[in-house]
Amino acid sequence: MNTNKNANETATTRGNALLTRSAEAETCADPSSVMTLLGESSGAAGFTSYRSTFATGAVGAPAHFHTKAAELFFVISGSLQVLVGEEITVLNAGDFLAVPPHTPHAFAAAPGREADVMFVFTPGMDRFDYLRLLGRVLRGEADPKEIAESSERFDNHYVDSPVWRAALESAKAEAAKAEAVKTAAADSEAKKAEAAK
Repeated sequence: MNTNKNANETATTRGNALLTRSAEAETCADPSSVMTLLGESSGAAGFTSYRSTFATGAVGAPAHFHTKAAELFFVISGSLQVLVGEEITVLNAGDFLAVPPHTPHAFAAAPGREADVMFVFTPGMDRFDYLRLLGRVLRGEADPKEIAESSERFDNHYVDSPVWRAALESAKAEAAKAEAVKTAAADSEAKKAEAAK
C-alpha cells in the first residue's frame, strides 16, 4: 500500500483506488461554506470530489460552465437551488444531478435552507487548487482577478445569467422578509414579557 502525504493532502492508494479518511481530509472555508477535499486524480479517467456544507441561504457558484468536465451533484441533506441552462430547480436530500460540459449552471443553498452536497468532476483537473484559491479570495486574502486569470487552467468559464441573478435577488428578498417577521415576533414577545412584570 502506498501513502502519499504532503501539507495539503493525505490519501492512501492501492492500485488505482484512493482512500481519504474523513479525519485527515483538508478543508477550505469561506464565510458561508466549508469544503472538504475528498480526492482527485488527473487524466481521462480522473476525477475531483469534494463535499460542501452551505450555511442557510449561502450562495455557491455564479453562473459558469466547463468545457472538458461533467459536474455531478448529490445532495446529502438540506436543499440546493440550481440553475441548469435557463431553468432553476431545487434539489433535496437524496437528489442527484449530472451537468454535462458546455451547460451553464450555478448553485446556492435553497432560500431559508442549509445544504450538504457532494460534488464530483470528471475528468479531474487538479481542481483542489481552484477551491483553495476561491477560499482565499472570499476571505479577502487573494485578488479576485486571480479567479478570472485561472479560467482556462481550471476549466471554469463564467457567464452572465439574468435568470440566476433574479433568483438570487428573490432569495435575498425572502430572507429579509423572514428576518423582519422574526424580529417583529421577538419584539412582541419582549413587550409581552415586560407587560407581565
